[in-house]
Amino acid sequence: MGTELTELQALLVLNALPNIGPITTNRLLETLGGDPRRIFASDARTLQAVRGVGPVIADTLVGWRDHFDLAREEDRLAKARAEFITARDPRYPTALREIHDPPIGLYQKGVYRWDRPGVAIVGSRRTTLYGQTVAKRFAGELARAGFCVVSGLARGIDTAAHEGALEAGGATAAVLGTGIDLVYPPENLDLYRRVEAGGAILSEFPFGRRADRQSFAMRNRIVSGLCAAIVVVESDVDGGSMITAKFAGEQGRHVFAVPGRIDQPTSAGCHQLIRDGAVLCTSVDDILADLQALPGLHPAAVRSRESARAAAPPLTTEEGSIMAAFAGGEILTLDALLEKTGLPYAALAPTLLLLELKKLVAKRLDGTYEARS
Repeated sequence: MGTELTELQALLVLNALPNIGPITTNRLLETLGGDPRRIFASDARTLQAVRGVGPVIADTLVGWRDHFDLAREEDRLAKARAEFITARDPRYPTALREIHDPPIGLYQKGVYRWDRPGVAIVGSRRTTLYGQTVAKRFAGELARAGFCVVSGLARGIDTAAHEGALEAGGATAAVLGTGIDLVYPPENLDLYRRVEAGGAILSEFPFGRRADRQSFAMRNRIVSGLCAAIVVVESDVDGGSMITAKFAGEQGRHVFAVPGRIDQPTSAGCHQLIRDGAVLCTSVDDILADLQALPGLHPAAVRSRESARAAAPPLTTEEGSIMAAFAGGEILTLDALLEKTGLPYAALAPTLLLLELKKLVAKRLDGTYEARS
C-alpha cells in the first residue's frame, strides 16, 4: 500500500517514475491534499480525475513497484553518501522554488547548503583558449565576491568555470544531465570529486540514468533556475547554452553574454544573445553592477566593483609580457607586440583580447594598441 511509504520515500518514487514530470506531480499533490503517500494509496479512477493524468500515468503510479526499485535506490544513496533533498526541505535551493517547473527533489553530493546567490557560467564544449581563459577568470572573481559558480561539468567552458571557482577557494556546483553516479565526460572524474569536496554535485535523475537530449534540456533549466544570473561565454547559435539562456529569460534571470571574434563560430550564439537583449559582458564589473540592484541578495555577496578588481589575481606570464611591452606609454602594432613579447600569435591574440576585456589595454581606431592609464 502507498501508506506504507514515508513522505520522503513517496517523493523519491514520484521523482523517478517515467512519463511523470514535476508539473503533473504538483497537480497530483494539489488535488490529493499535498501528501505524496495519498497518490500511491489511490486507485486508477481517482488518479485519472486529475488534469493531465491519463491511463498510462495512472497505471504507472498504481504499479510503481514494476518501474522502480526503492530499496535499491536507498542503498545506492547510502553507499554514495548522497542525499535526496525534496522541495519541502528547507535546504532546497530557494531560487529554484521560484521557477515554473522546479524538480520535486534533487540528489546532492557535497556539503554546500545554498546560503549565497548563484551565477551560472556556461558555454561551448568546443571552445577556444580565449573562452576558457575568460570563463576561468570570471568564475574566480565571482567566487571571491561571494557567489556560488554553477555549471554543468561538461567539457570546455563548464570545466573552466568550475576550475576557476575552485582555484579561488570559492563554492561551485555542477548540475548533471545524468544520474549522480555517472560522470560525463569520464575525463572529468577528478574535477567531479573536487567539486563534490568544495561545493555540490546535483541531479534530479535517479541513479543509472544516462544522458540524452531531453535530460540535458531538463538539466539546463535547473542550472539557470539556481542562479540570479547566467553568463554565456562561448556558444554557437545551436548550442545547449542557448537553451539555458532561454530558460533564464523565462525565469526572470539576468542574462549576460561575452562578445568574441565575429569570424569565430563559437561566439555567434553570444552575439545573437546580445542582439536579442542580453547584457554585453566584458568584465565581472558588468555582472556585479547589475546584481547590486537585485532585491534579497546578501550585501556581503555583492562587493563593490573596486573591491572585486582589487581581489583579482595577478597577471599571467603572457599578460605580464604584453603589459611590459607598453612600458613608457608605447603605442604598438600587433607585429611589434609579437616581436617585443616573443609570444606566438596563437598565444598573443587571445591574451591581448582578454586584456582588452579587463580594460587594461585599448585598441585604437588605427588598429594599434596602448595600455590604459
